[in-house]
Amino acid sequence: MNYFGEIAALLTAVFWTVTSMAFESAGKKVGSLSVNLIRLVIAFGIYAVYTQISRGMWFPFDAGLERWLWLALSGLIGFVIGDLLLFQAFVVIGARVSMLIMALAPPFTAFISYFILGEVLSPMNWIGMAITLTGISLVILKRDNKAIEGEEKIRKRLTSAYPISGIFLALGGALGQATGLVLSKKGMGDYDAFAASQIRVLTGIVGFGLMVLFMGRFRRLLSAVKDLSAMKRITLGSVFGPFLGVSFSLLSIQHTKAGIAATIMAIVPVLIIPPAILIFKERVNKKEIIGAVITVIGVGLFFL
Repeated sequence: MNYFGEIAALLTAVFWTVTSMAFESAGKKVGSLSVNLIRLVIAFGIYAVYTQISRGMWFPFDAGLERWLWLALSGLIGFVIGDLLLFQAFVVIGARVSMLIMALAPPFTAFISYFILGEVLSPMNWIGMAITLTGISLVILKRDNKAIEGEEKIRKRLTSAYPISGIFLALGGALGQATGLVLSKKGMGDYDAFAASQIRVLTGIVGFGLMVLFMGRFRRLLSAVKDLSAMKRITLGSVFGPFLGVSFSLLSIQHTKAGIAATIMAIVPVLIIPPAILIFKERVNKKEIIGAVITVIGVGLFFL
């Protein structure tokens, strides 16, 4: 049996683990907007070289208008809106927790696919979604004992262990990724996955370029380019993220069911725990580990 799609999805998860750690570090140094634009420009150059060698053309000239429209829309929603929210979440709550919340992308994908592709949720899908939300709740929520002013007793209340803004940013990233994946699948068909990714990257460059222009961030962008340490991290993330990660995710949905691919890609929260401990010296408690495992199990059930 051919497991090319499944292997591509597994490699995607590994690539996204590397890129999330690299971009978290770079984003804290130079800002998420600069990181987004620079990494896409670098990725576009890599695509141009690769497709020139593999297809004999440095630009996807052979893509029809309809494919361009769907893939461009996918790039706008996935790269510009979704990734900007996700990368800012990296800065606010860290890559590990952000990527755990990103495990909601498969359920979001199913909802969007229902309206765009006509896919219907099964009872097992609902069970998987409930388990996924339970796992995420274990990580982002904690019990906080807080004394109420004017009262002698201490009341327990449920509070967020991380900034609410960061959680919503990560949720926005998950929704953007889900929408981008569905639109990519609809627009790509049997077209070359790397060329399709290049179209999405080009759209992202235009989108972030306009944001830098209208937000007056050009000087900050130049400052980021001059930061050698940040550029090394951005370059590393560009290779493993918008080039390898995105392209292999499209290869995966071409060769296996989108649900299976999305499930395998969702193991990033588990893969990211060891480097988070070893590189960023983060302290991970048992509850967070259990939450990550439950989340992945829930996503797996969602697509059984």
